[in-house]
Amino acid sequence: MNKSASKSETSSSAPAADAPAVIRVFDTTLRDGEQSPGASLNSYEKMDIARALEQLGVDIIEAGFPIASPDDFEAVKAIAGEIKSSAVCGLARCLARDIERAGTAVKDAASPRVHVFCATSEIHRKYKLQRAENEIVKMSVEGVQQALQYVKDVEFSPEDASRTEPEFLAQVVHETIKAGARTINIPDTVGYAAPGQFGALIRYLFAHVPNIGDAVISVHCHNDLGLAVANSLAAIEAGARQVECTINGLGERAGNAALEEVVMALRTRRDAFNATTRIRTERLFPISRLVSTLTGIHVQRNKAIVGQNAFAHESGIHQDGMLKHKGTYEIMSPADVGISKSELVLGKHSGRHALRDRLVELGFVLEEAQLVKAFDEFKKLADKKKQVYDEDLEAIAESVLKESPDVWELVALQTTGGTGVMPTATVRIRDAAGNVSQDAATGDGPIDAAYTAIQKLTGLESIRLSEYEIRAITGGRDAQGEVTVQIEESGQKMRGRAFSTDIIEASARAYINAINRLLARREAQKSQASLFAQP
Repeated sequence: MNKSASKSETSSSAPAADAPAVIRVFDTTLRDGEQSPGASLNSYEKMDIARALEQLGVDIIEAGFPIASPDDFEAVKAIAGEIKSSAVCGLARCLARDIERAGTAVKDAASPRVHVFCATSEIHRKYKLQRAENEIVKMSVEGVQQALQYVKDVEFSPEDASRTEPEFLAQVVHETIKAGARTINIPDTVGYAAPGQFGALIRYLFAHVPNIGDAVISVHCHNDLGLAVANSLAAIEAGARQVECTINGLGERAGNAALEEVVMALRTRRDAFNATTRIRTERLFPISRLVSTLTGIHVQRNKAIVGQNAFAHESGIHQDGMLKHKGTYEIMSPADVGISKSELVLGKHSGRHALRDRLVELGFVLEEAQLVKAFDEFKKLADKKKQVYDEDLEAIAESVLKESPDVWELVALQTTGGTGVMPTATVRIRDAAGNVSQDAATGDGPIDAAYTAIQKLTGLESIRLSEYEIRAITGGRDAQGEVTVQIEESGQKMRGRAFSTDIIEASARAYINAINRLLARREAQKSQASLFAQP
C-alpha cells in the first residue's frame, strides 16, 4: 500500500466548501442502545421505535445483533420487512455464522445492510482475539467478502480503532475497501479519544488510504469521558460523512453520541460545520420520550436538546431577557425539536381524534383497538385530575403497548396499614381464561403484603424483588405516580412498570406486569429454542 498517497480532501467525495455536506445518520438505539443496563426491549417495543426512527428520517437503522438471540433475530427480520424509507442493518462479527444470521435477517429489507466488525487494536489483538496483524487483516477481508454474498451494502468497523496503530489501521481500511466495503466506520469503542486526536486520525486515514474515496467514512463514538458528541463533530470537520449515534445517548457504559445533540449542533452551527442531515428535527423530542418510556431510562432534566430544563428559564435576569428577545438566552426554538409550549394538553371534554393527534405528536402510533383502550383510560384519568399533561398521555400509551396478552390481570386490591396495625392486603386477579382467584397476605407494609399475595396467587413464590423505583410523573396533589420494579427468578430478570394516582395500586400492577413479561419471555424462549440450536 502506498503510504504517501495524496491528501484526503482530494480523494474524498466531500462536497465543495460552499455547499453543506450531507451527513448520514446511522442510528444504533436498537442495537448498542439496548445494551444499556436495564434497557432491554421486546420485539413489539423495538418495532415501535423503528417506526419512529423512520419517521424521524434516519438514513440507517441498526436493528440489532441477530446472532445474539432468537428474539433479536426475529426483531431484526420483522423490522427489515416493514421499514421502507431507511436502510435496515444487522451487526455481525467476522464469523461465518454471525454473517449468515445477519444476512438472513435483513434480506427482505428495502435497503439491507450488514455491518461486520473485527478488533484491530494491540490490546484486543493480544488479549481478546490472540491473533497477529496479518490474521486480523485476513479475518476482516473475509468477513466483508462473506457479507457481500448476502447484501450489496456492507459496512466494516475496525473495533477500538482509536487505540489502533495508525499505520495498521490504514492497512485494514485499505484492504476492506478493496474487498468491497461501501462504508468504513472508525469506532472510538471505549471513549478514549480526544476531539483533536480523533479528528487528526480521520485526516490521517484520508491522507494514507489510496482508495478511501470508494467508501463513506463513518464514526461511532462512546461517551466514557463525555466527549462522544465532540469527537463525532471533530470527525465531521475532518471529512467523515456518517455518524453512528443513539436516541438520548443510550449505549454501553456511559453511552454513545446522542443523535439529537449531533443533529442540532450541525443545524444550529452550520456556520461552523457547513454540514446538514435529513433528520426531521421536530420529531426529536417525541422520539426521545418514546425511547425513555419504553426502556425505563429517564432523561436527565438538564439533558441538552430534549431535557425538561433545556428550554426552561428560572433566573429573573434570563426571564427579563427572554421577554425582550428570545434570542438573548435561546439559540434554538423549542418548536425546532418538537417541544410544545403549553403544559395543559387535553381535558375531560376532549375527543378521541384530539387524543390520537396528540399521541402521534408524542411519538405513539396506536392501532384502533389500542386507541379505544387508551381513550377509555384517558377519560378515567381526566375525571380524577384537573389537568392531563403530556407525561400522563405517555403513561397511558405505554400501558397499552404490550408484548402479548396478559397472563394475569389485577381485578381488585384492598390494603390496610398504619401505626400499630398489621399490614395486610387482599388481592383478586384474573387469568387469561377468565378465572378469578383471591388471596390475602401480611407483610412489612401494604405493598409487601400485596406482593406476597400476588406471588401466592400466581404460584411464583420463588421470585425476588431486586429493584423498586417510584416517581411522580406529573406535579400536584393529584399527581400520577410511576412505579418501576425488577424481579428475579431462576437467574432471569424482568422489569415491569405501571402508572396510577394510587401508588399502591401502581405498585401491584407493576409487579403483575413484570410477572406477565417474565412468563411471556419464558414461552418465547421455549418456542425458539430449536431455532437457536441450529448451526
